[in-house]
Amino acid sequence: MTTNFTDITTTTWDDALSAIEKGYELGWSDGLPVVPPTTARVAEFIGYSGRNLDDVIGELPERRRVITVEKAAANAVMAGCLPEYFPVVLAATEAMLDPVFNLVGPSSSMGGAAVLCIVNGPIREQIGLNSRNNLFGPGNRANGTIGRAIRLILMNACAAIPGLFDRSVIGHPGKYTYCIAEAEGETHWTPLHVDRGFDAGDSTVTVFASEAPRQVRSVGRPEAILYAIADVASSLGTSMSTSGSVGDVSVGIRQGQVAITIAGNSNLWRDWTKQQVREYLHENVRRSVADLKRGLVLRGDVEPGDEAAMVPLVPEPDDILVVFAGGEESNSSSVIPSWGPKVGSTAVTKTVNVP
Repeated sequence: MTTNFTDITTTTWDDALSAIEKGYELGWSDGLPVVPPTTARVAEFIGYSGRNLDDVIGELPERRRVITVEKAAANAVMAGCLPEYFPVVLAATEAMLDPVFNLVGPSSSMGGAAVLCIVNGPIREQIGLNSRNNLFGPGNRANGTIGRAIRLILMNACAAIPGLFDRSVIGHPGKYTYCIAEAEGETHWTPLHVDRGFDAGDSTVTVFASEAPRQVRSVGRPEAILYAIADVASSLGTSMSTSGSVGDVSVGIRQGQVAITIAGNSNLWRDWTKQQVREYLHENVRRSVADLKRGLVLRGDVEPGDEAAMVPLVPEPDDILVVFAGGEESNSSSVIPSWGPKVGSTAVTKTVNVP
């Protein structure tokens, strides 16, 4: 068997095990075995997408990299995707190569960000993406392999190789795979992609450079749940609050975006809209000047009045990406801080073009 895709490598193997070992030898793997990207299998993915193999999805000028449909297809095969997942992979790749996302920043930072993919629209059910129980965990092929394909594309096509251009100090498990869907059909809330200007019938993927999810185990009234979410989102030690660079309170700190997942029974939220949730959180995701000085985010010693003076950590309500997703047995939530300030990387949403 052979694999042969433009500007990468051609190799030959005799059996599946030797093909897997060859993948390790050539550095194609994320540490787990990869599916052999045979010429025929890669061509099947490209054919399903309706694109040409040399169509350019995007570029990474800082590394002199051009990412084509063929390169994306090869990595989607290696990740274990099915052909019908490939349009989502293409849309996510296009989104993370958008200049607004600034891929070179989060993909090379010591902060160890991963690319979270949030899928909306009819494509969710068409390919069986999970939006409920074990949302960020194992067990679903579409979630697992689409997220993994993005990581392999980052490594093999964008040169975000650990120890080379990926300089993560700690990293997190989302750097293996980080893909979820919104349970948009099970709530009165508007879906994320509609909040971001798309039609409800569109299939989309939103990419967000982010830290790992922080679970919020608060149940009861919506106000209590949101209070707990705001407290977790305001904690010191995230990129949103403790950026590692000292600033001046007159210009504020480097505010970032944040993704919030809220699970459980949607009836609990019947008197709340997503906009009201965003506005509440925008008002309450903040930290005192005193704490920011203690954390060396702001200059100077703590002075009278610093304990009461509050600094918002999110620029605008729309910078809070609220997603209804997770198991319905409990009103558990998650807070996913951005990799860095909004000016450094901004979430991007692209349409999934389904054949």
